[in-house]
Amino acid sequence: MNLILTYLIEASICVGITVLFYRVVLSGLTFFSLNRVLLIAMLLLSFIIPLLSIQIGIASLSTAEIILPEFLVGNVVKRDSASFTWQEIVFLTYLAGVVFMSVYLILGYFTSQRMIGKSKLLRYQNYWIAVHPEFIPASFFDYILLPDFDPNRTDQRQIILHESVHVRLKHSWDLLLIQFAKIIFWFNPLIYQFEKSLREVHEYQADRGVTSSYSRKEYSGLLLQLITRGQGWHFMNNFNQFQTKKRIIMMSKPESQKKELRRFLLAIPLFAALFFVFSCEITPEEEMDGPMMAGEVKEVKIGPANIQARTLGKDGDPIFDVVETQPEPQGGMAAWNAYLSENLSYPAQAKSEGIEGTVIVVFVVNTDGTISDVEVLRGIGGGADEEAVRVVENAPNWISGKQKDNPVNTRMRLPIRFKLS
Repeated sequence: MNLILTYLIEASICVGITVLFYRVVLSGLTFFSLNRVLLIAMLLLSFIIPLLSIQIGIASLSTAEIILPEFLVGNVVKRDSASFTWQEIVFLTYLAGVVFMSVYLILGYFTSQRMIGKSKLLRYQNYWIAVHPEFIPASFFDYILLPDFDPNRTDQRQIILHESVHVRLKHSWDLLLIQFAKIIFWFNPLIYQFEKSLREVHEYQADRGVTSSYSRKEYSGLLLQLITRGQGWHFMNNFNQFQTKKRIIMMSKPESQKKELRRFLLAIPLFAALFFVFSCEITPEEEMDGPMMAGEVKEVKIGPANIQARTLGKDGDPIFDVVETQPEPQGGMAAWNAYLSENLSYPAQAKSEGIEGTVIVVFVVNTDGTISDVEVLRGIGGGADEEAVRVVENAPNWISGKQKDNPVNTRMRLPIRFKLS
């Protein structure tokens, strides 16, 4: 569940950043075909990038450090079957929105099909014309929808030419993709901005198809005469659905110069940044022992190359990561495990929020056996990090490690796994 929520958040951020990039950098250009391709590519990459997981290896100066056996802290959480965690409430709310949007999409599709089934179908210039009094001029996949049909009228020829561009360029398939995106990201207001941008590009392409055969002044007058409200069902490109003033301005705008094509190159560093942030995980090379699946957690080792790792102990002598004789607890590992069992508890906050995972604690066993420099290398929150640090800081003294029979400061790593049953 947490992985799904994380994916939705990351993908939503990608959608938001890409659509804002388009509106600021590219929406004013007249390279309509390129704009359309880029919008579709940005939407698809917003789906894909958060799903990827790529490891980037970084050389580490340390060979290894002493890793203690993982200690498991597990409690049985008895929860009222009627109660829910906040993650479950959020997820159920999200699913309710998905169901609502899916029903709305399916209803729109079958309503459109039913209306086409009741219409009169005609073949005109290799296009299917569906005529029904309740239609407003629009296109729907392979159909041009009209309230009446008279090819001898100039205004109808312009409308048919406009809608034929939508059909020929298969704009309804773009709208189908954006409808599926709206089902998944219904909670993200910027997905509706994405749809608006894509529909605008569709209209600009269709308007250009008409103005190549008719005067802009005549066609602009037709747009003003046929202003309609709403945009019909999901897959329809209505003849005059919105942004009439903006479309007229775009028709009168000079063609963008070829040098402005360089703006599209700005999308490359944008996608590279999104890929690095959401798809890449920096890992020391010694830990890269195989491919990592999305959602898998790899433990990160620590050594002198880590800027947070001290190189000198409290006595001023070096801290070793590998020694000839390892430190050991007083009484051996059985006594150590007994101490952890008696003193470690599952934090109430982590229980209530359903938090599980492994806290990795790094500490130094000094030459006198005391423990210091206790830090969390990787935490899970919910109070588990603080609990792990508290127990290690209060642990009894150890028997120090030795190098050439001399006591030395030694860095240790302890994984503590918090798991709910």
